[in-house]
Amino acid sequence: MAILLPIPTAPSEFSPAPITDEEAAAMFRAALNLFRLWDLSDDQAAVLLDLPVRTYRRWKAGDVGRIDRDGKARLSNILGIHKALRIVFTDPHRGYAWIKAANAAFADRSALEVMLGGELTDLMRVRRYLDAERGGW
Repeated sequence: MAILLPIPTAPSEFSPAPITDEEAAAMFRAALNLFRLWDLSDDQAAVLLDLPVRTYRRWKAGDVGRIDRDGKARLSNILGIHKALRIVFTDPHRGYAWIKAANAAFADRSALEVMLGGELTDLMRVRRYLDAERGGW
């Protein structure tokens, strides 16, 4: 006679692995390329990353310091915005231009204007909007 054993069916708690320092440095390098494609000034890029401009310029020159948890979250959201734009727009240049275009969803402000509010939640707001537009919810 076969004995039936219970199989655990309760979902396990999701616990994401933290972003490593090496991953964060790679994300920063990718963000530098993206900022160039978005045609951002150093001042604007520094606001998005919540860094003093001098620190941003030093990091940009290759002397990347420690990226804290907030910085990693900012980089993650910036790259998520880029990914969503690449899905929404088949022409990458339209996605790069979209960042600076007025948008009714943001009270006729551009996504860049929203993100330049400087808060992590400003980046998250743009990312959530794009995720919804691409059907990622």
